[in-house]
Amino acid sequence: MKRMKRLFLRACVALVLGMGVLVSICSKPAIAHAETPVVRVGSKRFPESLILGEIAVAVLRRAGVPAEHRAGLGGTAIVWTALQSNAIDLYPEYTGSLVHNLLGDDRRLSPEELTAALAKEDLAVGPHLGFANTYALAVKKTGKTADLLSISQLATRSDLVLGFSHEFIGRDDGWVGLSSRYGLGSLAPKGLDHGLAYDALGAGSIDLTDAYSTDARIARMDLRVLDDDRAFFPNYDAMLVMRRSLSVEATRALATLAGRLTPETMRALNAAVELDGRTPAEAAERFTDDLSPRGGVLRPRPSFLSDLLGVLRAEGPRHLMLVFVSLLAAVLIGVPLGILAHARRGLGRLVLGLAGILQTIPSLAMLAFLIPVFGIGVTPALCALFVYALLPIVRNTVVGLDEVPTAQREAAMVMDLSVSTRLLQIDLPLASRTILAGVKTSAIINVGTATIAAFIGAGGFGVPISTGLGLSDTRMILLGAIPAACLAIALEGLFFVMDRWSVPEGLRLEGRQRDERQSP
Repeated sequence: MKRMKRLFLRACVALVLGMGVLVSICSKPAIAHAETPVVRVGSKRFPESLILGEIAVAVLRRAGVPAEHRAGLGGTAIVWTALQSNAIDLYPEYTGSLVHNLLGDDRRLSPEELTAALAKEDLAVGPHLGFANTYALAVKKTGKTADLLSISQLATRSDLVLGFSHEFIGRDDGWVGLSSRYGLGSLAPKGLDHGLAYDALGAGSIDLTDAYSTDARIARMDLRVLDDDRAFFPNYDAMLVMRRSLSVEATRALATLAGRLTPETMRALNAAVELDGRTPAEAAERFTDDLSPRGGVLRPRPSFLSDLLGVLRAEGPRHLMLVFVSLLAAVLIGVPLGILAHARRGLGRLVLGLAGILQTIPSLAMLAFLIPVFGIGVTPALCALFVYALLPIVRNTVVGLDEVPTAQREAAMVMDLSVSTRLLQIDLPLASRTILAGVKTSAIINVGTATIAAFIGAGGFGVPISTGLGLSDTRMILLGAIPAACLAIALEGLFFVMDRWSVPEGLRLEGRQRDERQSP
């Protein structure tokens, strides 16, 4: 018995140490020189921000500065928090959004005031890129919106279906302030992803959406931008905002971007991604190679299979690490918690209730709560996945122990076996089938939930899914969705094998007989 305990403890220690090594290996960025810090470039989850992030990375690398792109982290609030918490070093932003985040109003700042405001956050103003991308409202020029010319006319048009991005709906310099300025409080816009808004507008599902003035689809779909006749929207000059600790070499390299992107250039780059199916990295390469944005020639796009293999190589190890490390931690903590919850019913109800409450928190909200504590990357993703994996394991452990036949328990007591011996040699083996089912449920949940980790720079198969959602690119979404689905199927098969290998034959027969009795 003592030998079994020693082996169990050694196995737990080895698993924990292996988990730590795996996390440290997978969380280290690939860099050319260990002594040179990698510049971490963030971006929001829409095409233009992704392109600008790739351009910044390309410029840094060409100057010999190691850099990586934390692409598509989310909306303004998440990327801003990542910069403040030193999880990233810089990201492309717009002056109007900066004023909103720093001051919470729509007044305009002089360059000196903006610099001083950012300095209080230990941040600095980077180069202004040469174009402005203001918010706008876009409608079709035909149909029931044919007569709409200005935003103020919306006050009398309750028949219109408005579809805005979730961020625009919640921002003070978006729908919150706009509806107040123009008296549009009676209108109730739908929330949808910005990448899908133009498709919805083209299909007639909505009549009006928020747009950016450099969106390529405005001209391609022949849309009308409504006149901001009460001058609500502030200036949105594109720029880079960065940490003041950024190296001199990196700052000097990024300064070469000042004024280099005209509105026409940016619209052409957006068109290459949104309309021509190019990736943000390809569009950035097109710009940094100093080719004409209209006449440059891009290399042929790789086949879907080639891209799929690339995603498996680049993101597969990280996704597996996120799933299995969080699952391992959930097993090591969840099974003992389930045993404790079964032994002490009052505490058990508290444990299960708390785990159930945590399970109901939306995954993106959970990640947003964890960013201020852990920053972005692997650590908050593992914490969130651990929380979501905990409930099925704890609950199934309690249920499995409850299902241990009374006769076996009484026989063990008659034999005067110790509590630990009864637990290890009778209760847990008899409950193993149910416990394993809980672990399988947690594993399948984690495979899908781990894709959300890409929104905070943790990598995994969610990276192409996140980018594809921002670009409304079904092909790119499939590059992440197919491997995730295949992994879930493979895990189902793995747990089937584990069930046959680890669960005694008698328990499997008893389980099948019980299922047959319960079936109609």
